[in-house]
Amino acid sequence: MTVILSAVARPRFWGRAIVLLVLVAMLGGCSMIRHHMYATSGSVMKGLSKEHTTPYVLQQSDVGMSCAMSEATTPLMMSFGRVTDDPNQLGIMMHLSAAGCSEARARELDLEYERLMRDRDPDAAQDARYAASRHYREAAMRFHEAWKNMNEHYGRVGNGECPTERLETETDQFMFLAGLVSGLQAMHTQVRAGEQLGIPNNIGSRVARASECLDDDRWWGAPGAMQAAVWAMLPSAAPEDAEPFKQLREASRKGEEAGVRLAHVFHAVAAENADDQAVVRDVIRRHAEAKDAKPAAEDWVMIDETATRHIQALSDRLWTRAEGHRTPTGRLGEFWDDPEPESETIDLNELM
Repeated sequence: MTVILSAVARPRFWGRAIVLLVLVAMLGGCSMIRHHMYATSGSVMKGLSKEHTTPYVLQQSDVGMSCAMSEATTPLMMSFGRVTDDPNQLGIMMHLSAAGCSEARARELDLEYERLMRDRDPDAAQDARYAASRHYREAAMRFHEAWKNMNEHYGRVGNGECPTERLETETDQFMFLAGLVSGLQAMHTQVRAGEQLGIPNNIGSRVARASECLDDDRWWGAPGAMQAAVWAMLPSAAPEDAEPFKQLREASRKGEEAGVRLAHVFHAVAAENADDQAVVRDVIRRHAEAKDAKPAAEDWVMIDETATRHIQALSDRLWTRAEGHRTPTGRLGEFWDDPEPESETIDLNELM
């Protein structure tokens, strides 16, 4: 009897085992299909962003929308690194733009601090400063993330030879430039945050060296401006014959001629660090005049507009300290103590 039951049960057992194996195989196959779909989607999104989204955004002037897009989509785009190659090159621009959002919020609180100090409200002023520091901290971490993305994609930047094999296209060179900007901004915003965030102090000297990997004329004088700004603020990193402010003036001229005035930002920041308010004002004036004289280069409108936002922020800080309010509308490049323009005198006798 036992033998008979065993013979009857054996086919059922093997039938169930086969069904179970088929189900496992199907589930495993589904997992493989999903992984393939995710990887394909990631590759498509990276390609779309590099070839179309980034060039499109760079032609626009809405800095706020670009900033909001980066804050909203950076986690999504970077998550594709879990199923395909890490999108480090794209991450440079995404984190740089997102950091700009944080920095803009911090600058608004800086202005609030200045106004509250004028109003003799030290407690509220101190609170504004603490709030600004938090936003600068966030900005510094995001800028640093962009810098790390750059080093992952291009190799250890500024510590050896130029990564020429990764600088063959215009997009590759632009992303390299964006990474250098991120490095300097990470250092700057860490100082503004008022705390040590683990951002290396040698980034400045590495940026100064790596800037020579780019054609200064092709990139609007920005590489030379970054190098000179580092030399002006860190004299120990400069060669003996360096003339940083002469180089900054030349870089600013190149930016003005190209219609991408990014070099003005580094020129003004270096002058502010040297406490040379006359040069800061001069750069602000030149920026405003250059914007009126020549429109931004068609493919780099966003970069030029971002530079204007930085110059505007410097102007707003000067105006707020002096007058209690930011730069009046339409008066970028002017200052509260400028002499009144001479009014034209009309001889009434000539009209008769």
